[in-house]
Amino acid sequence: MFPYFIMLIFCGIPLFFMELSFGQFASQGCLGVWRVCPLFKGVGYGMMVVSTYIGIYYNVVICIAFYYFFSSMTHVLPWAYCNNPWNTPDCASVLDAANLTNGSRPAARPSNLSHLLNHTLQRTSPSEEYWRLYVLKLSDDIGNFGEVRLPLLGCLGVSWVVVFLCLIRGVKSSGKVVYFTATFPYVVLTILFVRGVTLEGAFTGIMYYLTPQWDKILEAKVWGDAASQIFYSLGCAWGGLITMASYNKFHNNCYRDSVIISITNCATSVYAGFVIFSILGFMANHLGVDVSRVADHGPGLAFVAYPEALTLLPISPLWSLLFFFMLILLGLGTQFCLLETLVTAIVDEVGNEWILQKKTYVTLGVAVAGFLLGIPLTSQAGIYWLLLMDNYAASFSLVIISCIMCVSIMYIYGHRSYFQDIQMMLGFPPPLFFQICWRFVSPAIIFLQAQVHRRLPQNPLHFGPLRERNVLLHQLPQRRGVPGHGPPAPQCPARTYAAAVQSKQGTYCEPAGRPGPAHSGPAPKPHPSPPAGITASWRCLFCPSLADSQRPRFQATAPRSREVETRV
Repeated sequence: MFPYFIMLIFCGIPLFFMELSFGQFASQGCLGVWRVCPLFKGVGYGMMVVSTYIGIYYNVVICIAFYYFFSSMTHVLPWAYCNNPWNTPDCASVLDAANLTNGSRPAARPSNLSHLLNHTLQRTSPSEEYWRLYVLKLSDDIGNFGEVRLPLLGCLGVSWVVVFLCLIRGVKSSGKVVYFTATFPYVVLTILFVRGVTLEGAFTGIMYYLTPQWDKILEAKVWGDAASQIFYSLGCAWGGLITMASYNKFHNNCYRDSVIISITNCATSVYAGFVIFSILGFMANHLGVDVSRVADHGPGLAFVAYPEALTLLPISPLWSLLFFFMLILLGLGTQFCLLETLVTAIVDEVGNEWILQKKTYVTLGVAVAGFLLGIPLTSQAGIYWLLLMDNYAASFSLVIISCIMCVSIMYIYGHRSYFQDIQMMLGFPPPLFFQICWRFVSPAIIFLQAQVHRRLPQNPLHFGPLRERNVLLHQLPQRRGVPGHGPPAPQCPARTYAAAVQSKQGTYCEPAGRPGPAHSGPAPKPHPSPPAGITASWRCLFCPSLADSQRPRFQATAPRSREVETRV
């Protein structure tokens, strides 16, 4: 947690405040605000691209949560036992194993039960097989799309319809919905937390969650992951903060809002960790294994590990309904912001009278386009592409966009002018801590992270179950001139996209195909240095109207023609 909080204090909160003040002062979306310096308008387009990528695959995650929510409306959860048509002989349920001990819960570490469940790598849980073999019907290769999973396609349509209806009147309608989607998850978290901490073994899981691994504190990857997590959780560089702040009143205290929202957001993440690991600790205690054996991340945690742990609770369908309903609400809150970002940017960029009056049709068009682009992600290979988009399209790119935005505002537009704009808007200049972070600390940390990230060995991206099978999604080429860079030798002499195959006798590798050609591309070209003489005087070159000191320097000269809306 130490890298997480360091990145929060020196990068997360300062950049969160910068984006809120930037959007509130200009009263424009993520494209319109760059009238401050048209040279960097590409940053706004970058924000739109990131929001588009995230909006496409994020709604697919919501549709899977819808599917699990509907599947939980039964007396027995379908992933509780191994007696379903899709289960394999390797399936071993914790409930089935508990029945072998006559239903009694062992008082000590159940070594016999642990041996029964974990003596072979071929053991797969029913929740894992439900996820892979029934929900996804996972293909064996990223290029083998197979068929579109019609249940997931239907749930994807439901999720996009819900998002559109909640945004049909812009932030006026979404603001009312957010009252529920932003508060009710806290009720569900509290219910799950109270239930979790009362279970046997919950303390073990919480201690595993809180115990720092000091041997990894100096690893660059840990700090890079912390930076990506901060930017992703706070929404920096998505364009959503600028868009939502543009609907604020001009003199709204966005400094207070940024501090409260940032701290509340990260405190909620920590609180949710207690909820998750209390249940995982109970599951580890039930199986007699270490918590690290049942903990997972990404889709494996939300749709495999945690659902399996819920099957051990009394009235498990009720807890499953609450959990996936919470996931749906959290996802919808984020999706509202992403869709509104794209719609606002389009409307502000076109800016004519027709599109201002037909904003609902723009929202509908963006929703339909998002649904169509999400259809390939509901195929049998869709989860592979979803993970590729999540890991490469919308992770470290957020850090780079924030760095460029910070530098352009502080050194091209000018830090003195920006501080004066904030004082005009709030009645006081930004605190000294934020001034130092904006000018020196935050850009330096982000730039250092970017340079270290370039030199880190990029391991191949895999998708597999909790521990055993893996499908190699992407093999990165060896980077020229970087010693030791590149993925480690794979366990199987497989081609670029390959899978490890299991049999009852053990795990073996498919025969390797024709080896791919070695990377022989030209050496990367050096980045061109900026033109000499770039100073703050460029502000007058690109924004001649900013010289008027009687009004905000980069606020639109004409009153906003779009309807006056207030963000809740």
